[in-house]
Amino acid sequence: MTKHDLLEAWHNHLALAQRRSPHTVRAYGKAAERLLTGMKLSRWDDVADVTATRLRTHLASRRSDGLSNASAARELSALKGFIGFARAQAGHEKTDAPRLRGPRIKKGLPRPVTPDDALGLADTVEELAAAEWIGARDRAVLLLLYGAGMRIAEALSLKSGDVPLGERFTVTGKGGKQRVVPLLPVVREAVAQYAAVCPWTLSADDALFRGAKGGPLGQGAVQKATARARKAMGLPDTATPHALRHSFATHLLGAGADLRSLQELLGHASLGSTQIYTKVDAATLLDTYRSAHPRERS
Repeated sequence: MTKHDLLEAWHNHLALAQRRSPHTVRAYGKAAERLLTGMKLSRWDDVADVTATRLRTHLASRRSDGLSNASAARELSALKGFIGFARAQAGHEKTDAPRLRGPRIKKGLPRPVTPDDALGLADTVEELAAAEWIGARDRAVLLLLYGAGMRIAEALSLKSGDVPLGERFTVTGKGGKQRVVPLLPVVREAVAQYAAVCPWTLSADDALFRGAKGGPLGQGAVQKATARARKAMGLPDTATPHALRHSFATHLLGAGADLRSLQELLGHASLGSTQIYTKVDAATLLDTYRSAHPRERS
């Protein structure tokens, strides 16, 4: 067995058994490759025998290269999973990963944009696009993020056969978990408008959103279009496509949505992931108070 064989099996496990996103598969695969190369490992038994001490030394070497706390924590999580998988492949009775605590990470609050800025971004990407159909495409994608709370990967996974969209749509999110999201008329109309002007043949099983050369649209193109739009609008760098999903959640919570309903709409596995938006809403209210209250401005 070679290092390539180990990595291929790990990739397949992540993509097929765990149904991880392509981004996660790439990142976890790279982490495993660095471990195999650094320790010169090429058998499942070798990987299974990696101790907490050896893993700590490997991560210390990575930290010396300038790895941040957040990146180090992700790398540790990836390698624990890889070693646990290796122990299962090697036939070990216990498949627990080495016990090793990762660096502490200070969690920042999501940075939502205002409702006007969210809609303004969608309109501006359309205005700045190189072609009419590309503008309609980018506007439709951003409205799916803000109007339905989709992750960008979820929006880009839509098939041509999904159009026309109804008032509700079943989204397959992380880990293959499905949820039903309501779609506002403005969102459905934006998607229909794009489909009507798209110059490429839209077969039912093909990707709905296409790149400039006709292939499936990538996240990078949407992020670049959003970056141009936010620069034109004078918005901060935090106004990203993913911030529109945060804005969807924050604005719904501010309008009276309960946490359980919001959890279902966002597709969060635990309520704890959703509760962060209560802090965001409180922080937003405090910022508004400070900027608007006469005593604060004097």
